[in-house]
Amino acid sequence: MLQHSVLRICHILLLAMCIFASEDFDWTKNKIGSFQYGTFASGFSWGVGSSAYQTEGAWDKDGKGKSIWDVFSHKRGKIHLNDTGDSSCEGYYKIKDDIALMKDMRLNHYLFSISWPRILPSGIKTDYINEKGIEHYDNLINMLLENKMTPIVTLYHWDLPQVLEEKYGGWQNASMINFFNDFANLCFERFGNRVKYWITFNNPWSVAVEGYETGEHAPGLKMRGTGAYNAAHNIIKAHAKVWHTYDAQWRNKQKGMVGISLSADWGEPVDINNQRDIEAAERYVQFYLGWFATPLFHGDYPQIMKDYIGRKSAQQGLSSSRLPTFSPHEKSYVRGTCDFLGISHFTTRYITQKNFPSNRGNSYFTDRDLAELVDPQWPDPGSEWLYSVPWGFRRLLSFVKTQYGDPIIYVTGNGVSEKMMCTELCDDWRMQYLRDYINEMLKAVKDGVNVKGYTAWSLLDKFEWDEGYSERFGLYYVDFDSKNKPRYPKASVQYYKHIISSNGFPNQREIESWKRKALETCTSSNQLLAADPLISHMEMVTEIVVPTVCTLCILLSAVFLMFLLRTRI
Repeated sequence: MLQHSVLRICHILLLAMCIFASEDFDWTKNKIGSFQYGTFASGFSWGVGSSAYQTEGAWDKDGKGKSIWDVFSHKRGKIHLNDTGDSSCEGYYKIKDDIALMKDMRLNHYLFSISWPRILPSGIKTDYINEKGIEHYDNLINMLLENKMTPIVTLYHWDLPQVLEEKYGGWQNASMINFFNDFANLCFERFGNRVKYWITFNNPWSVAVEGYETGEHAPGLKMRGTGAYNAAHNIIKAHAKVWHTYDAQWRNKQKGMVGISLSADWGEPVDINNQRDIEAAERYVQFYLGWFATPLFHGDYPQIMKDYIGRKSAQQGLSSSRLPTFSPHEKSYVRGTCDFLGISHFTTRYITQKNFPSNRGNSYFTDRDLAELVDPQWPDPGSEWLYSVPWGFRRLLSFVKTQYGDPIIYVTGNGVSEKMMCTELCDDWRMQYLRDYINEMLKAVKDGVNVKGYTAWSLLDKFEWDEGYSERFGLYYVDFDSKNKPRYPKASVQYYKHIISSNGFPNQREIESWKRKALETCTSSNQLLAADPLISHMEMVTEIVVPTVCTLCILLSAVFLMFLLRTRI
């Protein structure tokens, strides 16, 4: 955790150096803009999201096989405080309770993922189908529909069956394409009569980069300069195969849609009058979102990726680019395989040109030739990577519209975390984040962007991957120290309910009362947890100052004890 604090300080210092290097630098040139009142179109869908490994628990119950995250989280030193998702929110056992929470919020949809190894323990359909796993998701889907909520189902949210990683090398191996297609086809067969919105992959960028490039996430491999590109290549082809399978075998009878959920930060040039910064910001977005979206909409990788990686590969003496290529047949096969595009967005970066010589080694990050900066004035209540920059959301959505032919968009994840030793249920910063980001989405819709729904991330506090339980994204607080994992509503629950019931922001007088009413409802629950509202916004204090003070107290106590002993002697 100290490392994260140091990284944040480095971010700010790097930005400060850029500011001092240019005396006329002015952040206000990127104007935030005023709040826009108005509502979304009738039928706009409001929801919340979750994922299987982060919430279900029951990691080895009812015939479930191991996933790469089950194995990775059990390796000491991989996860903050060596936390695991073994029990997490116990969501596997609390379907009724959680659906009751969602019903109370009057949600239109619930986005969740199906655990591949809970359905197919070895990952291979011909080995064994776990009917207890099928039954679990049957019950979840049926209860959602009974309560008039639409299930939006993600087929892959990072929990690859461990057997496939051990035997085949996971997403480095093209055999995953057929294994994943068999799993998806089974889900279409068993659930497709009720599920009409399918997401193949959630945030494949993280799967590729953090799983096979940096090793921060499962399976924890550090194949710098090649691993991420190879994994992404197989993921893109796997998505396309699943889309074609649904299109050929199920679409006519089930009338559903198949899309993908891509995570993307917005990249803004540090200097909007500097062509090199403008081009660097374009590269940032193309290496992030375009890496996956451009093949699916246009049939090939972004030209800028091919140029940069190809040139750096040649400089390193390689006979071919480290970025794989699509054959002419593959280009036509992957093109046009998105019925809708899911966009998961949380934050923004300022981008400037930075050259990385080829002799510095090859990696996804050095291939881009850019540096990421943050404005120290941006709010950062939780995760060290997540700053609140609402205006970047509108710009990203507009970029998607112009780049990819005005696709149907569902926002599949948007929210903010907090870090704390205890909790603050009166989460005014989350209400502010939701207000500002949803309003920027409203502006994008008024601009003509085809956004059909919004998913707040997330319903519950949950296992946050390598950060364990130290970061909380939930609208509901979960007491992880209690065996029953009780849920407590944060103020943001009531605030989001007001947005949903009004379908947006009808007028100034009404929305000004929402925050006050939400804070009133959270006070009594907050007292139960004895949370100090100051703690939630003092990460640096809790992580550096408090340990230091504690250390001093121990030293002083020791000195005092020695003094007493000497006095008695």
